[in-house]
Amino acid sequence: MYTQIWSKYLPIIKILLKRTVNGDQVLDLNRIDFERAGSGRKAGYKFSIEFTRGRVANIISGSALASDLATVMLDDANIKALLAVNHYVVSLNTKFQLSMKNVTPKEEVASDANGEEAAG
Repeated sequence: MYTQIWSKYLPIIKILLKRTVNGDQVLDLNRIDFERAGSGRKAGYKFSIEFTRGRVANIISGSALASDLATVMLDDANIKALLAVNHYVVSLNTKFQLSMKNVTPKEEVASDANGEEAAG
């Protein structure tokens, strides 16, 4: 239902995901796009998706908006590669702001960057 809308925003989402290394990113979306495509319920336009190791880590099946975004993101090879090596939380608030956070644990970032595991 929302796949075409998310596809329109995908190039910007891709850039902002890369920028999350430097801090959280926010994308202001056009509310009208979603209201035309959906049922018009404002309450349904709020969600949070956790991506861990290239997969959705939380239950989003109750939200078509979240499910369609996850599908579009995972169908893009470049985004899927980013999602595979980092942990992200992508969420939408009632003001139609899509926020992206890189929540990769610091130890993983350090060991990935050095190419070696921490001694235990």
